[in-house]
Amino acid sequence: MVSVGSADRYLPDTVQQAVKIPVVGAFGVGKTTLVGSVSEIAPLRTEEVMTQASVGVDDLAATSGKTTTTVAMDFGRITLSPRIVLYLFGTPGQKRFWDLWEGLLEGALGVLVVIDTRRLEDSFDVLEQLEVRHVPFAVAVNQFPDSHPYPTEELREALDLLEETPIVMCDARDRASSAEALITLVEYVLDGSAVRTPETAS
Repeated sequence: MVSVGSADRYLPDTVQQAVKIPVVGAFGVGKTTLVGSVSEIAPLRTEEVMTQASVGVDDLAATSGKTTTTVAMDFGRITLSPRIVLYLFGTPGQKRFWDLWEGLLEGALGVLVVIDTRRLEDSFDVLEQLEVRHVPFAVAVNQFPDSHPYPTEELREALDLLEETPIVMCDARDRASSAEALITLVEYVLDGSAVRTPETAS
């Protein structure tokens, strides 16, 4: 049973496994929203107001209402079961912040990649970064109100994903939907479905 929205700040004594999950994706796809919606504690956020310095650097065409951006990371927690707790680390989406990924990916069970189908091409470089690092991941398609619905297999082909890589539809604003995306990732890795390499097995 997924426990979300608990007012408790402290973990139950039954917890035996703490799992690190980075939440990555291109700029403005909904990573901060997802971490905030699912976290059972008040999420830690490192958002700053966007200034003139971002003009011509950050593409706001599809995110015209966005006024802040993550500059370090978002942090949240969700207890999946009496035994397993997830620690979530939302990463900045802009390429200039990608050096921060190295530390956040270290020791992670797997990665949840959030994508926006209105700007699918923005996710190509993100996925490539994970593939060269041999990190297991699942893809959460954040369904914005004006997003066009695409069949899963069409998305898989467009993103050049392996057949076994999970793709789950998600509303990052909705706690249950965000939790389901995380559960899909954890099950994918823990049941042995994820492709493992010597780098990830070590």
